[in-house]
Formats: sequence, structure tokens, C-alpha cells
Amino acid sequence: MTDFLNLVNEMAPYLLLGFLIAGLMHAFVPGRLYSRYLSAGNLRSVLLAALFGIPLPLCSCGVLPTAMSLRREGASKGATVSFLIATPQTGVDSIIATFSLLGLPFAIIRPLAALVTSVFGGVLINRFDRNSDDNATADTPAAVHEHTGHCCCEGTCDATQAPEPPQGFGAKLLLALRYGFVDMMQDIGKWLIIGLIVAGLITAFVPASFFADYVNTPLLSIVLVLLLAVPMYLCATGSIPIAAALMLKGLSPGAALVLLMAGPACNVASILVINKVLGRRTLVLYLISIVGGAVAFALGIDYLLPHEWFIPTFAGEMHDCCTPVTPLYQWLSTGLLLLLLFNAFVIDPLRKRRIAPAVHAHDTKVQTFSVGGMSCHHCQHNVERAIRSVEGVEDVEVNLERGEACVKGRADAQAICTAVSQLGYEISIS
Repeated sequence: MTDFLNLVNEMAPYLLLGFLIAGLMHAFVPGRLYSRYLSAGNLRSVLLAALFGIPLPLCSCGVLPTAMSLRREGASKGATVSFLIATPQTGVDSIIATFSLLGLPFAIIRPLAALVTSVFGGVLINRFDRNSDDNATADTPAAVHEHTGHCCCEGTCDATQAPEPPQGFGAKLLLALRYGFVDMMQDIGKWLIIGLIVAGLITAFVPASFFADYVNTPLLSIVLVLLLAVPMYLCATGSIPIAAALMLKGLSPGAALVLLMAGPACNVASILVINKVLGRRTLVLYLISIVGGAVAFALGIDYLLPHEWFIPTFAGEMHDCCTPVTPLYQWLSTGLLLLLLFNAFVIDPLRKRRIAPAVHAHDTKVQTFSVGGMSCHHCQHNVERAIRSVEGVEDVEVNLERGEACVKGRADAQAICTAVSQLGYEISIS
């Protein structure tokens, strides 16, 4: 229990800072910025997509609809795949949390590995999957506008986003706090808690010499971790305490990096959606980029860099014979983190249930749709934006828990289904 509390106390201040920065980025960085420069099928668009994606706090489920949205807005397939690879591996919150538990070298290498693997993947797509990209351009919103002679976005096609009213600094700041400390808590809080619990169980029950047999054969431990990490879902932040706990049991730093890279970027849900929306060839190149990049960086860490660079920062505290004194700010941060988690998972859902949504007004047409595949608030927001982009929609309420969208207005139901299904979700009229 003491080890678990040390783990939480160590991470809490950095997690709060990461959530705050993520909220500020969401509120103050225009969404169109991420799609405006990604349409060309060249190295520059691939590199920009990776650089855009690395700081974004999107998990592997949230990045899928965002990437499909970029694709609809005209981003090339290479840039889309680069964004898909880079974004779930890192994020400003997970980079800060990585520094808190694993130290500065890991905090530097992790986004660097994400950058290299994502650029490599995007270049592979541009080189070997260009035909499907060229054929798909006819279906992009830019091509549709060209055929119809109408464009509503003045040169920067943003078909999935409805115009938003201008907001002042105060309103944006409130949006940032809401997004960082409520929406993101709801999205990754569960996985963060699971990661901390798993790390605590590993620390308590896994023998200290569990990975000792693999010390002289790092490649074997890398392969074992890879086989476990690829199919299962791991949040970029939630995977950090698991990696730290495994390293304390003898797992090599390279194998831990494989867990941090492949776990968030590859899972069954991502594989199925990418195969469905972007095609099997893209999926194969996507997996080659992540797996190949993870193994290459892991071997580089284990064979080329000093091992002492990669000792978890709290290892000395956990093995110290004397009980360390936890600074007051860490206890306060842990208390605030627990309060925010309680608000996100208990108070906020209760508040939403008490509010009668205006979309259910009886004086106009209301259509109800079942939406499958939504797993976080990023999914919810993307579905809402896609529906709002359809002509005739007056208002929309998307309920994440029920997997349901209520649409007010005279919009064509088939047009709504098409807009949502293009993001990779399943939708049908209830």
C-alpha cells in the first residue's frame, strides 16, 4: 500500500499540470490548424502531422475519429497515418507523467520515438499506398465542393466542423478547465486508475527477480512484451506506472519502451477500424511502422545507452529502509486529483441526468440514431460535429453512455448516417 501511495503521490502533480496544458491546447489552438497543412502527399505533410499529433492528449480510441475527420477534410493518407501513429503514443500529459516516474531520458526518447515511427509510417504509405490515396480523393469534401461549385470554408475545407461562435478569453479558459479536468478525466481516468492498480499489484506480488532470466537476452523480453502489448488497450498515461513497476522487477528499459509505444498505438479496436476505413495495405504498413520502430528503439536503448539513465525516479524511495517524507504539495495534488476523479465519474454524470436537453422539444422534428463505436468524449465530440455539419440540423445531443444521438431539425437521415459512418462509426436509425 505504501508503494502504491508513493506512486500516486509522485505522479499527481505532473498529471494535474498535464491535464491543464491539454485543456489550454484544446481551447486556444484552432482545430482547423491541424488539417490546413496536411493535404499534400509529401514528407512535409507527414512531418507536420506527426508534430501536430505528438503533444495532443488523445488516446488510441479518441485519435481514430479525429484522424478520420482529418482525412475527410482533405489530409493525405500518409499524413493521416502519421497522425494515427504519433498521437496515441504521447501527449503533453503523458510526457510530463513520464518525466515524473521514469526520468528525463525516457521523457525525451518517448516523443522522439513517436516522431520517427510516425514519419516512417507516413512515408511508407506515400510510397507504397499512393494509388488508394489518389482514388480516394474523389470522395473528399474538397472534391465534392469542386464538383458542386460551392465551398463554405473559404479555402480551408473543414467539413466536419460546424461554425462556432467567437469566445472571449474567460469563456475559453472555462472551456480549458472543463476539458482538462472533466472531459479528459472521464476519458482516461478509468485507464489511469487501472494502470496504477496493476502497477501496485505488480510491485506487491511479482518476485523481484521475475525478469532476471532475460537480462542477458533483451530481445526475448522485447518480443514477449510486444506480444502482450499489441492486442490490448493501454492508455499512454496509464501505461507509465505499469512500465515503471515492471522495470523495478527486472524488465529491460527497451522492453518497457515497447510497452509505452505499442500498447497505446496498437490494439484490437484500432486495428479493426484502420482496416475498415483505410484498407488492409495501410493497416499492414501501420503495424510494420510501430512494431519495427518500437523494436529498433528498444534495442538501441538496451545495447547503446547507459542502463543507469533508465532507473525509475522513485526506485530509491521504494527500496529505502526508512519511510520517506512525502512533500505536502504531493499530498495536496493527490487529494485534488481524487476530488476531480470523483467529480468526473459521479457528480458530473448525475448533473447531466438532471438537465432536460433542449433537443427533445416537441415543436419540431426529432430523430434518434444509435451510434456504435463511441468510447470517449473525443468520439462524442466528433460525432456531434459531423452531425452538425449536415444541412438542416438545428441541434444535436450525443449521449456517450447510451450510444445515442438525438437530432433536432429537418435534416435527411441518410445524410446524417453518411456523415457519421465516414468517421468509422456504425450508425442506424433507432
